Amino acid sequence: MKIRRKTFFNILLIGFVLSFFVTPLGTYSKVWLMQLFSFAPDPIEIGERQRIPTYDWKLKDAEWDFFNFEQAKGHVVLVEFWASWRLPCLPELQGIQALYEAYGDRVQFYIITDEEREPVEAFMEEHGFTFPVTYRIVGEPAPLDVSKQPSSYLIDREGFIVVAEDKLVDWDSGKSRELLDRLLSGD
Repeated sequence: MKIRRKTFFNILLIGFVLSFFVTPLGTYSKVWLMQLFSFAPDPIEIGERQRIPTYDWKLKDAEWDFFNFEQAKGHVVLVEFWASWRLPCLPELQGIQALYEAYGDRVQFYIITDEEREPVEAFMEEHGFTFPVTYRIVGEPAPLDVSKQPSSYLIDREGFIVVAEDKLVDWDSGKSRELLDRLLSGD
């Protein structure tokens, strides 16, 4: 029995599509596609920016010690809400890792989750992430919308929210780095 060329390509296409659902190749392919179709964050127009309502916000660090977000006041701050089980968070966190490696000494990073430590630590190790993880205290009032993951906020030194995104963002882009450079230089 000879398989026709068209039938062969149809079987190959069906196999490729199925691989997205039943193999690890699918996960990596989805992450790659999300990265491909993500864009740099859109800054809010200067006249439309609002100040963060308060810096008084209790959080936990990686050692599970309490601290207050007040320590971010006067700094350029990137806040990211994420969850290890949300696939769109992975490509965004990969971009944040690259940004952290370049700006970790000049920008404060608050990569915030409300998960337990063990799965977060395993996720961080699996993907080689070294940025600091912050844990949100569930029920603690937050000055930013924490309802969607991923969601990102970039706050300038004066407390104005420069970026507020509740969709996948490419933080490892030239446009993102230009924006950070401008905020750090005071422009």
